[in-house]
Amino acid sequence: MPATPKTVTLEIKDHIAHLTLNRPDKLNAVSEALVTDLLSAVTEIAGSDARVVLLSGAGKAFCAGLDTSNFQRFMSEDLDDLVMRRTHGDGNAFQAFSLALYDLPIPVIAALHGPCFGAGLQLAIAADIRIAAFDAQLSVMEMKWGLVPDMGGMVLFPRVLRSDVLRLLTYTHEVVLADRALAYGLVTHIAEDAHARALEIATMIAGKSPSAIQAAKRLIDVAESPNPRAHILMEESREQRALIGTKDQMESVMAQMQKRAAKYE
Repeated sequence: MPATPKTVTLEIKDHIAHLTLNRPDKLNAVSEALVTDLLSAVTEIAGSDARVVLLSGAGKAFCAGLDTSNFQRFMSEDLDDLVMRRTHGDGNAFQAFSLALYDLPIPVIAALHGPCFGAGLQLAIAADIRIAAFDAQLSVMEMKWGLVPDMGGMVLFPRVLRSDVLRLLTYTHEVVLADRALAYGLVTHIAEDAHARALEIATMIAGKSPSAIQAAKRLIDVAESPNPRAHILMEESREQRALIGTKDQMESVMAQMQKRAAKYE
């Protein structure tokens, strides 16, 4: 019997982890298998030499949301076990779906095209940077089904959206096109070829000091959290002190002085 095809593919090349949702016939709708496969891929990325992740969807969509075939199963399951039990740190598997990606110590660049709804938007919002194609459509879709976002979205949405915008999108499940998504802050910018632009950014990041990039991600997280000024300033100093004089930092300096590409171990 042939093996069940992976619903997520992963290729690590030139320090870039190409992470692709791979249910194109279902517009990459999120099944339990896709959740499991994505979490497995994130674990593999965390143990690899990847310096950046490029997240995308195969076929005509980034992700059309939760696979509605799950709904019947949810009605027959013990919901306390499925939803309430903390199986992945401080959350359940569905919450880990996006938060595991967000928690990676390296940057994540998402290339969005076509529908990016519900669970798909909660996954996309976990990325550090989101590049949208002109045909991208984004929606906090859960209210359509009488539900609320529950896949890490309420940890992540407030980091990029004003409260009134988050409330509008959550209450109405309105579909937002790329230009309005840009104005709202849901996406970083729009490109004719979102995947090509995301790859360009990922390639630039992969060529920078790995230790400095990871320090920058940690420091931005500190800066965006409700920390007192003194704590942020101390973290700036601590991260900088830890970088100065390291092999990565010295290689950055030498590469600039010698006008060549840096080569990090």
